[in-house]
Amino acid sequence: MGFSEDPELQPFLFGLFLSMYLVTVLGNLLIILAVSSDSHLHSPMYFFLCNLSLADMGFTSTTVPKMIVDIHTRSTAISYVGCLTQMSLFLICGCMDDLILTVMAYDRFVAICHPLHYQVIMNPGRCGFLVLVSFVFSVSDSLLHSLMVLQVTCFKDVEISSFFCDPSQLLSLACSDSFTNDIVRYLAGVIYGFLPILGILFSYYKIVSSILRVPSPGGRYRAFSTCGSHLSVVCLFYGTAIGVYFSSAFSVSPGKGALASVVYTVVTPMLNPFIYSLRNRDIKRALWRLLRKTGSSQSLRHASGLLVGTAAKRSN
Repeated sequence: MGFSEDPELQPFLFGLFLSMYLVTVLGNLLIILAVSSDSHLHSPMYFFLCNLSLADMGFTSTTVPKMIVDIHTRSTAISYVGCLTQMSLFLICGCMDDLILTVMAYDRFVAICHPLHYQVIMNPGRCGFLVLVSFVFSVSDSLLHSLMVLQVTCFKDVEISSFFCDPSQLLSLACSDSFTNDIVRYLAGVIYGFLPILGILFSYYKIVSSILRVPSPGGRYRAFSTCGSHLSVVCLFYGTAIGVYFSSAFSVSPGKGALASVVYTVVTPMLNPFIYSLRNRDIKRALWRLLRKTGSSQSLRHASGLLVGTAAKRSN
């Protein structure tokens, strides 16, 4: 059904979502480039941050470009294969966001509660294994939902009350046994929703307990400041996700559900780079170094071009 059918709003929505999408992609790319270009940031925490940025870019890229095209062409139709593809990629990137945030909470737990064994526990092999497991679980969730949707036999000229192929909207169109679909949905919600939240809460319970045993207030502040950015992103991610769930469960207006989905799929990935860059001194320093390198390389290229041009004129 798209986001809005008001023709007067279409140019505004087109510019708004295009600018938000570009800010999201550029912000997350800057985070990845800053971490990869600075050897001081080659640590497990920033390795997971790069994977979170990749998941954020994929998460917003599954929905926003299609919505921008729909606004531009004034057509909200999507093919059956395109709808299944969008749903599958949306679930993979969304679950990756969810699980990477859980892995990052575990990383902060090890760093604060077991600092002497941090390098041994969070070695490169284990970090890669945790990311790989997160990806496998995300693909499994996507396959599970795809198998459930493939059982739907009434996909023809139907309307989805959202601006993308929302998995919950697609499953509500099922003509088969809805009880089985509900059981599978709740089971997936427990595995991919409740258990990660439980892991994050347990990690922060241990972190707070360990920080409170630090004698000096300065030491407590330094220890907890390393978790500030992650905690902000967790609250933003799960707060908007819970808001989307309750709005879709208790709201009869499709517009309110679509607005909540925009916050979840567009605003949250856009704000994550700002949260990490503004609250993290190491990221800010790496970004400044990256910008300086870019500026100096452009100056060198300009100067070399001038020298080559001058030499050519003299030779002539």
